Amino acid sequence: MTAALDPALAAFGSSLSAITLAELGDKTFFMALILATRHRRSWVFVGAFAALAVVTLISIGLGYGLRKLLPAASVPWLAAVLFGGFGLKLLLDARGLGRDAAAEEAEDAEAAVNKAESGQHFTTAWSVIWEAFVLVFLAELGDRTQFATVFLATAPGFGFAALLAGALLGHGLVTALAVNAGQWIGKRVNERLLYQLSGGLFLVFGLVSLKQALG
Repeated sequence: MTAALDPALAAFGSSLSAITLAELGDKTFFMALILATRHRRSWVFVGAFAALAVVTLISIGLGYGLRKLLPAASVPWLAAVLFGGFGLKLLLDARGLGRDAAAEEAEDAEAAVNKAESGQHFTTAWSVIWEAFVLVFLAELGDRTQFATVFLATAPGFGFAALLAGALLGHGLVTALAVNAGQWIGKRVNERLLYQLSGGLFLVFGLVSLKQALG
């Protein structure tokens, strides 16, 4: 995000950090965790990661489309408003989170998985991959991670490839943690702190975009 950094490196680092913070302890994290306790972990990882990759591509496309529709001079202002507003929202949301926020996310995820598996038998690789894909894809739509990705794609100077690589690495890391060490991590996740860190990060993005807008 800064002038001192190579634009590709800035885009990669920004998307990696933002996605990792947003995904840890998220509903999709707990979905992958729960599915991995019931099915082969590698199958769950493939389905969940594929869903996250598809949503990421859609989100970056939306952000790029928004950027292309507007005059170039207005793009930094748009990025500053979106980043700043999103950061403030995350900080306000953090204040309203209780100590059991992660547990509530886990309960919602388990309810969704139980509903999907009610009366169904997922025993083959394809059926488990498809189940994980559909559950995670639907849960990710409209999630804060998707909004974060869309907003990152509106930032001037952020290239598609670097943004995509950072986001996919973040999703891959968190999904791998969910299916391999999710139960240990899930008990130690502090949702309020993650929201605060994410909010602070987006406020920094907003300030840098504002500096770019002001020239």
